Amino acid sequence: MEQQTGKKWYVLRAISGKERKVKEYIENEIARLGLENVVTKVLVPTRKVYQIKNGKKVSKEQNYLPGYVLVEVNGELDTETMNTIKEISGVLYFLGTDKGKKPVPMRQEEAFRLLGIVDELADKDEEIDVTFSIGETVKIIDGPFSEFVGTIEEINEERKKVTVMVKLFGKKTPVVLNFLQVEKI
Repeated sequence: MEQQTGKKWYVLRAISGKERKVKEYIENEIARLGLENVVTKVLVPTRKVYQIKNGKKVSKEQNYLPGYVLVEVNGELDTETMNTIKEISGVLYFLGTDKGKKPVPMRQEEAFRLLGIVDELADKDEEIDVTFSIGETVKIIDGPFSEFVGTIEEINEERKKVTVMVKLFGKKTPVVLNFLQVEKI
């Protein structure tokens, strides 16, 4: 996502949970009014995460910045375009608006940093979104210890691994598994 000279990013505050709808409404309104050369991009930063549901790995998109929508404008944001966007259902206000004046665009370095993060999230492997706690009883659902039940002794969030104590030949034995190999009971 390279930003060409003259293009500026503005941040909209939107109703949380309605970001995708707001993006769709803005894009539709811009197309209807023929303003594609003024508003060049509308972006809702998201990332993919894994969740475990009923023992199955499910992928879903999650907002990276809940409640915010980014809008790229070619040149200065004129009053007519600003008001058109502000009147769209779900849009609360532009960030950086001072006493009814035009909103202030993101500084170029902020935009590059944020867009770099968004690009990185798009390129990055999906994350696993599971919360475990020490002492919790889990069932192993994958691998050689499948169907064993044990207690979580250690959690490594960074590597997405848990150490589970299982009874093996009458002895408690630690087994290191990734988050996707166990499910809560």
